[in-house]
Amino acid sequence: MNSLLPYLNRGLVEAGCDEAGRGCLSGPVVAGTVILNSDKKIAGLDDSKKLNEKDRLLLRDEIIKHALDYGVGIVSNSEIDEINILNASFLAMHRAIDNLKRIKPEHLLIDGNRFNPYQSIPHTCIVKGDSIYQSIAAASIMAKTTRDDIMAKLHDDYPAYNWLKNKGYPTKKHREAIEKFGPTGAHRMSFNLLGSKNQRNLFK
Repeated sequence: MNSLLPYLNRGLVEAGCDEAGRGCLSGPVVAGTVILNSDKKIAGLDDSKKLNEKDRLLLRDEIIKHALDYGVGIVSNSEIDEINILNASFLAMHRAIDNLKRIKPEHLLIDGNRFNPYQSIPHTCIVKGDSIYQSIAAASIMAKTTRDDIMAKLHDDYPAYNWLKNKGYPTKKHREAIEKFGPTGAHRMSFNLLGSKNQRNLFK
């Protein structure tokens, strides 16, 4: 039995929205938005962070198959450097909503505590919403799996940074690779790539 809530507002077409990759040192930030079909229950929906990779991929297939509509939005690392990660996260969600193909939502459920309004559609921000509402959990799965696919392809170009495993997050080995080999074109240069060390060390 699914423990997540099916809706916030009964009778409204709700789209859940969430992003993945906000805290990474490299790669894009990716958002998903999903409008679920109340007649097509998807067993096992949960916050993507609580699921293993195999289950996320299986659930992505179920979401694509059964959701009324879904969209994904991507904001590149260079755009993140231009507008900052907070605005990039909002932009990724806006692009995901733009990419809904069939249905315009009447209400947006946003994971987190802040959001830039999208057109005239009302929204509600919900902290840890991906562990509360089914549609946000589904959006988190779409965002996470899409971003993981992107990082796997980038890993082929830059294998020294081990993005296949760390997905661009600031692990010790990732930062050691940045210090040894320098940043790539996929790194977010506005971030503190070396942690406590001086960012200028990257340009010596």
